[in-house]
Amino acid sequence: MQVCAPACRCSTDTFPIDESTVAEAVSKRERVVLSHELSAFLVEFSIALHKHAIYPSGHPSLEPAAVRVTERAERLLEDRPTLAFGVARYQLIIDGVATDPNQPVLRRLAETLHRHHLGAMSILSGVEFGEVSGALHALAVDVAPGVPPLGLAGRLPEWPHVRLHPLTLERLELIDNAPEAVDSSDGHVAGRAAQLWIGLASAAMTSDPALEAETVAVEPATVARAIDDHTGTVGYDQVIVGYLLQIADELKSASGADLGALRRRTARLIAALRPETLQRLVTMGGNLAQRRAFVVGASSGMAVESVVKILKAAADASGQTISHGLARMLSKLATHAELGPEHVRPEADGALREQVDRLLSGWQLDDPNPDAYGRTLQYLATRAHPDPEREGEPPHDDGADPLRIVQMSLEVGGSGPLVERALDRAIDAGNVRSVCCLLSSLPPESGVVADALRKKLTAPTTLAILVAREPLDLETLDAMLPAISIEGYEVLLDALMTSENRVTRRKLLDALPMTDLDVAPLIVARLEDERWYVQRNLLLLLERLGRVPPGFSMTRWTRHRDGRVRYQALALQLKLPEQRESALRVALEDRDQRVTRLGLLACQQRCPRAVTPMVAYIAMHPAITEELRIHAVRALGQSGERAALDALLHLVDGGKSILGKPKLAPPTPIVLAAIRALADVWSTDPRANDMLALARGSSDPELRQAAGAVRA
Repeated sequence: MQVCAPACRCSTDTFPIDESTVAEAVSKRERVVLSHELSAFLVEFSIALHKHAIYPSGHPSLEPAAVRVTERAERLLEDRPTLAFGVARYQLIIDGVATDPNQPVLRRLAETLHRHHLGAMSILSGVEFGEVSGALHALAVDVAPGVPPLGLAGRLPEWPHVRLHPLTLERLELIDNAPEAVDSSDGHVAGRAAQLWIGLASAAMTSDPALEAETVAVEPATVARAIDDHTGTVGYDQVIVGYLLQIADELKSASGADLGALRRRTARLIAALRPETLQRLVTMGGNLAQRRAFVVGASSGMAVESVVKILKAAADASGQTISHGLARMLSKLATHAELGPEHVRPEADGALREQVDRLLSGWQLDDPNPDAYGRTLQYLATRAHPDPEREGEPPHDDGADPLRIVQMSLEVGGSGPLVERALDRAIDAGNVRSVCCLLSSLPPESGVVADALRKKLTAPTTLAILVAREPLDLETLDAMLPAISIEGYEVLLDALMTSENRVTRRKLLDALPMTDLDVAPLIVARLEDERWYVQRNLLLLLERLGRVPPGFSMTRWTRHRDGRVRYQALALQLKLPEQRESALRVALEDRDQRVTRLGLLACQQRCPRAVTPMVAYIAMHPAITEELRIHAVRALGQSGERAALDALLHLVDGGKSILGKPKLAPPTPIVLAAIRALADVWSTDPRANDMLALARGSSDPELRQAAGAVRA
């Protein structure tokens, strides 16, 4: 059966909505129950564990019980590599199906494993009697005062084919912006909702060692990140899906204000999961019936946006293709069900869930649109129309969505006053990104309309609207930069100067230098602004551009009263070859250590002869900080001038010993740096060689290493 819909229609006339029909469809949904073989295995395991708990070791009833569990496990493992089940407080989850919490034998097994703080148990193909027997003996130990649960005992017992997976609930903390109602008339429901969410979060994060030592807030984004990052513990996906099915069933069958928080958390979790992760969960080992149960359960209880995302993942997992037009229609229905007017929401909700039921039997339809253009249509389909009455805005003169008018004009290659007004409305509403997306993949008929659209997008008025919105849409700005004119850059520079948002200013500083236009005169003209941070940012732009207008003098800013402006002005001047030496002189004389450090670091690349005495003065002056003196010593090592050698020898000379022999100064960081500089450049100079010989023969390993590092 194929179900598809036109890409541009989402009218309720296509699928008539009848509340009784929806209710009947929900009541007929399949409910997947635990298979007889799995149920028998769990019952056998529960009975054997109970016997091991009440009979002493060596009792004749224990070995046959373990043998029966082993035999049943071997039969189940004939057609599967692993037998895994998750543990909740009163029930078990296996193959995504939760056992009945009112079944006494299985409830007892779940309670026993839960008391041991176990989150899951897995049995691998090749399991032997001795391993099952050992696991039963370990699990039969009663959790009593002085006897820690297995999950908290530090190290769980291990067998080659039987694994116990710990679960630590104590490190989880339930946090929600809208707390669940504590005065609910049904206290069981409130407790059940919280238990299900904490159980899901615990199962998701139990194997994350980075979280073991800290309390973790059970927020949907945290849980989704844990599921995304999971590397594949056996049975993990079945346990997660089992909890999701229980949550969907709880949302479907119960009622109360407290369930709103559970629904919101689950919706945020599904939205945060990566598509490949969600596809992995709905696959569940290729069990088609269970996959259908997952989607059916989600569609009957979860938020509508979660239903659409799960449905798409199920289609990918089944190797099928939902009609892209229908997928966009479902997204539109989901948007209206969540954000539409009050009288539309229940109709859209019911129509969406009915169509999910129809789609589960199979689907296939290729999308004729190019991929990028299809993504644009999908984006447009998921935008809810604003409600003018609710937002206090006057209705538009034509009730149409301006983006749809622009889209149609591109498709038919026609323009006119209506299109121009629609484009202005879209831009004024802040939809620059959406208009830009329409240009990413154009139909062949777009032609002149696309050119006019690009011109409008890069106009100064459009740029002013784009940069005025917070946060700045840097991706859209980057796409527009190659076509921006010199007038457009004036708007961007003005935004850099006037924006109160530091993040916006930083983004503009990164984007503005990426141009081949000569914008340096525009920048210099704005340096007259008295605000220090404006001057600093404009100088930084000039530095990144690497050019200044001819005849431009830096003196005013290299002598500025604010050290941050001086620093940036000198950083720019150091990159201009004809002004580098002048900049070094000013930097080395500056009273701000950051500026002096800038000059010394530049000298380490190349130290001109004219500034070598200034560097030597800094290296030898005892009142200057050690950090700057070390930078100066390293700069002297790059000089090659006689003045540099004299300064280095002065630093390492320790005078005479009692016997009148020359000795080295104490091995301070400055002395060690000077020794390295001598070894690098002046190892053949007689005076330097004498000092290096003393260093190599010293009992101090740092001196020996400094003197021999280069030669080695």
